[in-house]
Amino acid sequence: MKKKMGKRSAAAVSLAALLLVTACTNNSGGNHGGDGADGSKVTLEFMTQSSPLAPADPNEKLIFQRMEEATGIHIEWTNYTNDIFAEKRNLALATGDLPDAIFDAGLGDYDLLRLAEDGTIIALDDIIENQMPNFKKVLEEAPQYKAMITAPDGHIYSLPWIEELGAGKESIHSVNNMPWINVDWLKKLGLEMPTTTEELKRVLIAFKTQDPNGNGQADEIPMSFINSNGGGEDLGFLFGSFGEGMNWDMTLVSNDGKVSFAASNEGFKEGVKYFNELYQEGLIDIEFLTQDWNTYVAKGKEHVYGLYFTWDKANITGMNDSYQPMPALTGPGGIKNVTRTNGMGFDRGRMVVTKDNDNLEATAKWMDKLYEPLQSVQNNWGTYGDETQQNIFEFDEASQMLKHLPLEGTAPAELRGKTSVGGPLAILDTYYGTVTTKPDDAAWRLDILKNVYVPDMKGEHIYPRVFFSLEELDRLSAIETDMFAYVLQKRTEWIENGKVDAEWKDYLAELDRLGLQEWLQIKQTGYDRSTGQ
Repeated sequence: MKKKMGKRSAAAVSLAALLLVTACTNNSGGNHGGDGADGSKVTLEFMTQSSPLAPADPNEKLIFQRMEEATGIHIEWTNYTNDIFAEKRNLALATGDLPDAIFDAGLGDYDLLRLAEDGTIIALDDIIENQMPNFKKVLEEAPQYKAMITAPDGHIYSLPWIEELGAGKESIHSVNNMPWINVDWLKKLGLEMPTTTEELKRVLIAFKTQDPNGNGQADEIPMSFINSNGGGEDLGFLFGSFGEGMNWDMTLVSNDGKVSFAASNEGFKEGVKYFNELYQEGLIDIEFLTQDWNTYVAKGKEHVYGLYFTWDKANITGMNDSYQPMPALTGPGGIKNVTRTNGMGFDRGRMVVTKDNDNLEATAKWMDKLYEPLQSVQNNWGTYGDETQQNIFEFDEASQMLKHLPLEGTAPAELRGKTSVGGPLAILDTYYGTVTTKPDDAAWRLDILKNVYVPDMKGEHIYPRVFFSLEELDRLSAIETDMFAYVLQKRTEWIENGKVDAEWKDYLAELDRLGLQEWLQIKQTGYDRSTGQ
């Protein structure tokens, strides 16, 4: 990236010029392209990240080649692999060696607000309003997203990634840590799918003691998980049999709109007591405390799990019929509940424009192209017509639709990592059947959610993507750092030692000392503000 002079004032001048040009353009009905005044191609400098599987030069991707042809704008990329991108991005932002924009920026709310406050990135409100008709159309069709991308000061500083796949309880994000049970072992031992927590305990004991894999060795692992606070491979799904349940950020919303902390509810205590029973019977993987993703996957490939948890079984035990989703279980108190995550296909900070950008008009044109429906679909998953490698899509001329091709055994994440570009985009539910088909893996997952889990979802609300202020984010971060670690520490101890009843009162007092009541107040205020209550 080259250092540019006087960029802050230049950006302001460019914005003023942009508005003037836009007004003239609107009056004449014309459309300004990306070419320079002398007809030469405009060049912009962007920083980005990509998969190690992708080309080092993003311009080798067919999607970007077509973007350049369509817009007349050439991008000079500074590209880093995902593992080092954040470090390199932060260094550039700290030193002031800025590109025109950062694509697939991966910026969180705190960074967005801090960078906006010191003027490193610029507000995009006027650019969106006057020069981005594709994105404006998305916000008109799905107005909830405008509120989500608007900072507490009323400005928009970044462009979002939006991927809708199912709505409400049927959103693909409603459950992330699905329980997958070994149905081959159930059949071998003459057992039925468990329907209660007590039945599950009996099934796991059978898995441990009756050699269901038939090799004459006690190498079966009745239940395995990666120990975390409700993460994708955590056993947190099972807390729904004891109360409100657990999700990854421990933020629950009751049906009357009240926010609670999952790990301070009575159901959390009862769930931990049940897990201690399983531990005492030797039914929990002895490596649950220390195993990482790679260890978890390696054992999964050996098919030694009776029950485990993850988003997609294909990543752990493969896409076969041996493991099936286990429905929610009824607990000892008669509770049967599938707790919804607070997940949704939305990321606020996918692209920002820096103060050093001298050509906001061309930048706006290029960014708006990203939100054309057919373009967004390709950005997200990959493209069609690439003669050098496997394609995600075929383009149907008659319907003008992108249709997903069979993966033919290729892992979805691998193929998408090679060919997609990510960044800001929008895929609305209305696009399916008109612009594109659903990916096979997504359609399969949505069917499972609808048929197996949605009927037992008691919660009517999730916690929305609140755009907190810097002050609120500071406090939430400070509180959560200590409080979440304490919860995991105590949960782990109690699974092993069973002392949750004796220590529960002191545990609640410590949560308050760590800031739980302030956390609840900030979260409730944010929820009320976001939902207009």
